[in-house]
Amino acid sequence: MKSQTHNATGTQGSNTASSRGLNSPVLNYISALSVALLVFLVSCAPARRATVVDQDSSAGHETLNAAVWMQLSAEYAGSALQAYRVATMQLGEALKDTSWSALPGQHGAGSFQSAVILDVDETVLDNSPFQARLVRANQTFARDAWNEWVREERALPIPGALDFVRSASDAGVRVFYVTNRSSDLEEATRNNLIAYGFPVAGDVDVVLTRGELAAWTGDKSSRRDFVAKDHRILLLVGDDLNDFVVADGVSSEGRSALVDQNAAYWGSRWIVLPNPVYGSWERTVNQEGAARSRSEQIRAKSEALRTQ
Repeated sequence: MKSQTHNATGTQGSNTASSRGLNSPVLNYISALSVALLVFLVSCAPARRATVVDQDSSAGHETLNAAVWMQLSAEYAGSALQAYRVATMQLGEALKDTSWSALPGQHGAGSFQSAVILDVDETVLDNSPFQARLVRANQTFARDAWNEWVREERALPIPGALDFVRSASDAGVRVFYVTNRSSDLEEATRNNLIAYGFPVAGDVDVVLTRGELAAWTGDKSSRRDFVAKDHRILLLVGDDLNDFVVADGVSSEGRSALVDQNAAYWGSRWIVLPNPVYGSWERTVNQEGAARSRSEQIRAKSEALRTQ
């Protein structure tokens, strides 16, 4: 019994010692600190996850300012009206001078039917609603979505475009629309133009699309040459350097050189409209930066900027 009593007493003493240890100020402090630290780490976890940014999540918003500017700024509308006002004035000069041509190298065409060549997208038709849809959906350009938009046939005229082409047509000048819309979209494009009064009727196909003929690639020069076979080209009107010269695959420096080499044509025979949303200028920067993903493209553009 003494042994049993001793064991019981020892166990009780051990439990008492443990209780004293658990209730000690040091252990209480450590326990409270551990709980506080755990709560802190748990509360921080969502914040850490929120700071991990998907580089592609802002893809649609990269063009937000440009799309807003084209839709809402008075400056854009003024720029477009100004471009077509200049085009109208230069058309009058071109009709007076039978040696005049907007196509470098075209000579002896004074007896030909007069013509002007215009791009379609962001030159005569405004696709900014399509771009706005991409921005709101946080998406980038997709061919299927683009084709669907074109087939809606709802693109509005660019300010000044309709008045210009009507005045050209009234003066006996044939209006050609050279577009890189694919040939399967020609009917929808034609319908869209007709709906707003653009002259496209007649026995001559004036809507020349990419792929309509085997030789008609994205390089528009073959289509310009096609028109020039029996037309004197008075003006070229577009929003991309490729609407005037062959510039695809040319470096940024080379593109600037092309502008300088043809300085006499700008505002005289070549009329350019502003388009800050997309174009061959963007492809050039991306190619030079070896950009593939959207995040790489954004980085390439940022690194291409001059800071002084």
